[in-house]
Amino acid sequence: MAKVLITGMSGTGKSTALKALAARGHRTVDTDTGEWSHWVTAPDGSPDWVWREDAMAALLEGHRDGALFVAGCRSNQGRFYPRFDHVVLLSAPAAVMLARIAARVDNPYGKSPEEREAVLRDLAQVEPLLRATATLEIDASAPLDTVVARLEALA
Repeated sequence: MAKVLITGMSGTGKSTALKALAARGHRTVDTDTGEWSHWVTAPDGSPDWVWREDAMAALLEGHRDGALFVAGCRSNQGRFYPRFDHVVLLSAPAAVMLARIAARVDNPYGKSPEEREAVLRDLAQVEPLLRATATLEIDASAPLDTVVARLEALA
Protein backbone atom coordinates (compact mmCIF):
# COMPACT_ATOMS: atom_id res chain seq x y z
CA MET A 1 0.00 0.00 0.00
CA ALA A 2 3.00 2.30 -0.37
CA LYS A 3 2.41 5.74 -1.84
CA VAL A 4 5.46 7.01 -3.73
CA LEU A 5 5.98 10.46 -5.20
CA ILE A 6 8.44 10.52 -8.09
CA THR A 7 9.70 14.06 -8.61
CA GLY A 8 12.49 15.78 -10.48
CA MET A 9 13.30 18.15 -13.26
CA SER A 10 12.01 17.90 -16.81
CA GLY A 11 13.92 15.23 -18.72
CA THR A 12 14.84 13.05 -15.74
CA GLY A 13 12.47 10.29 -16.84
CA LYS A 14 9.50 10.63 -14.49
CA SER A 15 6.91 9.87 -17.18
CA THR A 16 9.00 7.07 -18.69
CA ALA A 17 9.44 5.41 -15.28
CA LEU A 18 5.72 5.80 -14.60
CA LYS A 19 4.84 4.05 -17.88
CA ALA A 20 7.19 1.17 -17.02
CA LEU A 21 5.66 0.85 -13.54
CA ALA A 22 2.16 0.82 -15.03
CA ALA A 23 3.25 -1.92 -17.46
CA ARG A 24 4.29 -3.94 -14.42
CA GLY A 25 0.78 -3.65 -13.00
CA HIS A 26 1.17 -0.76 -10.56
CA ARG A 27 -1.29 2.08 -10.20
CA THR A 28 0.28 5.26 -11.55
CA VAL A 29 -0.75 8.90 -11.82
CA ASP A 30 1.04 11.47 -13.97
CA THR A 31 0.04 14.84 -12.52
CA ASP A 32 0.97 16.75 -15.68
CA THR A 33 -2.65 16.83 -16.88
CA GLY A 34 -5.61 19.09 -16.27
CA GLU A 35 -7.21 16.40 -14.12
CA TRP A 36 -4.50 16.76 -11.48
CA SER A 37 -3.00 20.22 -12.06
CA HIS A 38 -4.14 23.70 -13.07
CA TRP A 39 -2.79 27.18 -13.65
CA VAL A 40 -2.92 29.77 -10.86
CA THR A 41 -1.36 33.19 -10.43
CA ALA A 42 1.58 33.10 -8.01
CA PRO A 43 2.05 35.89 -5.46
CA ASP A 44 4.59 37.56 -7.75
CA GLY A 45 2.03 37.65 -10.57
CA SER A 46 3.60 34.86 -12.62
CA PRO A 47 1.65 31.80 -13.77
CA ASP A 48 2.17 28.62 -11.75
CA TRP A 49 1.07 25.08 -12.73
CA VAL A 50 0.08 23.52 -9.37
CA TRP A 51 -1.64 20.40 -8.14
CA ARG A 52 -5.40 20.50 -7.73
CA GLU A 53 -5.25 20.03 -4.00
CA ASP A 54 -8.77 18.59 -3.67
CA ALA A 55 -8.06 15.98 -6.35
CA MET A 56 -4.68 15.03 -4.87
CA ALA A 57 -6.13 14.78 -1.36
CA ALA A 58 -8.91 12.50 -2.60
CA LEU A 59 -6.43 10.35 -4.54
CA LEU A 60 -4.11 9.87 -1.58
CA GLU A 61 -6.87 9.37 0.99
CA GLY A 62 -8.79 6.97 -1.22
CA HIS A 63 -5.92 4.71 -2.25
CA ARG A 64 -6.12 1.41 -0.40
CA ASP A 65 -4.74 -1.46 -2.53
CA GLY A 66 -1.24 -2.05 -3.85
CA ALA A 67 1.37 0.58 -4.52
CA LEU A 68 0.57 4.03 -5.90
CA PHE A 69 3.23 5.88 -7.89
CA VAL A 70 2.57 9.57 -8.50
CA ALA A 71 4.86 11.65 -10.71
CA GLY A 72 5.20 15.39 -10.88
CA CYS A 73 7.07 18.48 -9.86
CA ARG A 74 4.83 21.28 -8.59
CA SER A 75 5.38 24.20 -6.26
CA ASN A 76 2.65 22.99 -3.87
CA GLN A 77 3.64 19.32 -3.72
CA GLY A 78 5.39 19.73 -0.37
CA ARG A 79 2.01 20.13 1.29
CA PHE A 80 1.39 16.47 0.47
CA TYR A 81 4.73 15.00 1.53
CA PRO A 82 3.36 13.67 4.85
CA ARG A 83 0.82 11.61 2.89
CA PHE A 84 3.52 9.80 0.89
CA ASP A 85 5.63 6.93 2.21
CA HIS A 86 8.49 7.96 -0.06
CA VAL A 87 9.44 11.12 -1.95
CA VAL A 88 11.91 10.08 -4.64
CA LEU A 89 14.01 12.56 -6.56
CA LEU A 90 15.07 11.41 -10.01
CA SER A 91 18.19 13.33 -10.98
CA ALA A 92 20.42 13.35 -14.04
CA PRO A 93 23.18 15.57 -15.44
CA ALA A 94 22.04 18.58 -17.47
CA ALA A 95 23.40 17.10 -20.70
CA VAL A 96 21.33 13.93 -20.22
CA MET A 97 18.19 15.92 -19.44
CA LEU A 98 18.58 18.22 -22.43
CA ALA A 99 19.26 15.29 -24.78
CA ARG A 100 16.13 13.49 -23.58
CA ILE A 101 14.03 16.62 -23.93
CA ALA A 102 15.33 17.16 -27.47
CA ALA A 103 14.57 13.54 -28.43
CA ARG A 104 11.11 13.13 -26.91
CA VAL A 105 8.08 13.29 -29.16
CA ASP A 106 5.25 13.05 -26.64
CA ASN A 107 5.93 16.32 -24.78
CA PRO A 108 6.78 19.59 -26.53
CA TYR A 109 8.13 21.32 -23.42
CA GLY A 110 11.80 22.23 -23.57
CA LYS A 111 12.14 22.52 -27.32
CA SER A 112 12.56 26.30 -27.50
CA PRO A 113 15.75 28.07 -26.37
CA GLU A 114 13.76 29.90 -23.67
CA GLU A 115 12.35 26.66 -22.29
CA ARG A 116 15.78 25.01 -22.33
CA GLU A 117 17.09 27.99 -20.33
CA ALA A 118 14.21 27.52 -17.88
CA VAL A 119 15.09 23.82 -17.52
CA LEU A 120 18.69 24.72 -16.63
CA ARG A 121 17.53 27.47 -14.26
CA ASP A 122 15.20 25.00 -12.51
CA LEU A 123 18.02 22.49 -12.29
CA ALA A 124 20.12 25.08 -10.43
CA GLN A 125 17.36 26.54 -8.26
CA VAL A 126 14.63 23.94 -7.77
CA GLU A 127 16.47 20.63 -7.74
CA PRO A 128 18.45 21.50 -4.56
CA LEU A 129 15.14 22.18 -2.79
CA LEU A 130 13.77 18.83 -3.93
CA ARG A 131 16.98 17.08 -2.88
CA ALA A 132 16.70 18.56 0.63
CA THR A 133 13.19 17.15 1.10
CA ALA A 134 13.43 13.82 -0.75
CA THR A 135 13.61 10.56 1.16
CA LEU A 136 15.61 8.95 -1.66
CA GLU A 137 17.50 10.13 -4.74
CA ILE A 138 17.93 7.91 -7.78
CA ASP A 139 20.43 8.60 -10.55
CA ALA A 140 18.09 8.57 -13.54
CA SER A 141 20.96 8.37 -16.01
CA ALA A 142 21.10 4.67 -15.08
CA PRO A 143 19.31 2.20 -17.37
CA LEU A 144 15.51 2.43 -17.13
CA ASP A 145 15.18 -1.11 -15.76
CA THR A 146 17.56 -0.20 -12.91
CA VAL A 147 15.62 2.97 -12.06
CA VAL A 148 12.27 1.17 -12.18
CA ALA A 149 13.55 -1.72 -10.04
CA ARG A 150 14.68 0.75 -7.36
CA LEU A 151 11.28 2.43 -7.44
CA GLU A 152 9.42 -0.86 -7.40
CA ALA A 153 11.44 -2.01 -4.38
CA LEU A 154 9.77 0.79 -2.39
CA ALA A 155 6.38 -0.85 -2.92
